[in-house]
Amino acid sequence: MHGLTYEMICLRIVEAIDPETSRDYPSRDWQLMDILNLQHNWLVISARIRAYRQPNIPSMSPPLTSPAPENSSARLDAIAQARKALLSGKQGTHRLVSPWVERSWQRCLDHGLVPERLAEFDLISASQVRHTAEGNAHLVQTAKPLLENLGRAIGNTGYFVILTNQNGVVVDVNGPIDRSDRRAELITRIGTDLSEQRVGTTAISTALNEQQPVWLHRGEHFFANTAVYSCAGAPVFGPSGACVGMLDLTGIDTVERPELSHLVTQVAGKIGNALVLAQAHSLLLRLNWPGNALGSDADGMLCLDADGWITGANPVARQMVSGLQVAGRVHATEVFGLPLQMLFDAARRNHNTLEIPLWTGLRLNALAVEAARENLPTRFEAGAASTGNVGLKDMETAMIHKAVEQARGNVAQAAQALGISRATVYRKLGNKPRA
Repeated sequence: MHGLTYEMICLRIVEAIDPETSRDYPSRDWQLMDILNLQHNWLVISARIRAYRQPNIPSMSPPLTSPAPENSSARLDAIAQARKALLSGKQGTHRLVSPWVERSWQRCLDHGLVPERLAEFDLISASQVRHTAEGNAHLVQTAKPLLENLGRAIGNTGYFVILTNQNGVVVDVNGPIDRSDRRAELITRIGTDLSEQRVGTTAISTALNEQQPVWLHRGEHFFANTAVYSCAGAPVFGPSGACVGMLDLTGIDTVERPELSHLVTQVAGKIGNALVLAQAHSLLLRLNWPGNALGSDADGMLCLDADGWITGANPVARQMVSGLQVAGRVHATEVFGLPLQMLFDAARRNHNTLEIPLWTGLRLNALAVEAARENLPTRFEAGAASTGNVGLKDMETAMIHKAVEQARGNVAQAAQALGISRATVYRKLGNKPRA
């Protein structure tokens, strides 16, 4: 396609897909995503072009629009069978719906809720609204720019965004909400109680109870009048590791889109990361396993104050680093097998990555960033982390010192914990063994 302009290339694509439609497009100031309308992709375009150029070969690509799943009727039938089995007291509904749906249904029955009745979307009292707004102001402020981006991303899907606190009370909303539709208006009012005890099984209530992302469609909701909703939900975790809220995408009488579960989980994770970074701290450690790149939202994030106390960590860091699950304050030297100053020194180097040994024997790559430099472009090695001025011998010695300290000076006990001999401990520390 040498010599073709961007607009000409786009025109060729549109002509290949639909010659009639191409006549309606202007000849300049195009944006490719306008033509593709956010739902097309290059694989589909290529397949359509191949099919157009070779009309005798049937196209195996899906239509450019996104239709309802082919098994949508079977899916709704399975949900109906599961509801019938549950209400009749039969077992085995887990084969028809997700396990968390069945557990939520059972909790609703235990609460004395009746599925044939209508869910009531009640507002909490005015004083409770004020108290909730004050208590969740930081969450709302931190999440707002992410909710705005999320609202734009789902603008053409028929879904909208709901953010609740840890109790399921709505604290913010975003996206294309049709306020003339009472079904949308009721659940998007600030202060509406969407907890499981009030509105039964929803993505909001289920994710808060299960502490994991969920997807619910139509009749998987508990009450009859909530069967018009389809929703994806994910919990938001704060710097201490506790659930502080819930992010939800809801559609009304719309196409089932379970892929939104991935999107809402990703954004909920970003909100959690932003909450961690909002904590007062002097040093940020981005963590990942050797072989994985550093610097993305997939990193474990751990913040330290000037004295080395951990002020916050995201769920990824808590899964990587043993010892962050305990209640109370945790010091960096309790989880990392190297002197604290090495972490701060690494942040001041040009190549601010290092390999950190954990007391479990595992190793992590870390990107150390001073708090004052977090908004600046990050410099790090694309490959394995460099230990820079931090020698492996220094790390090893630091680990031995820490083991002896934890053993209250008992070298034999420290050697046993490290899996080495007493003589090795003495040699590494430069001391002579006692007679």
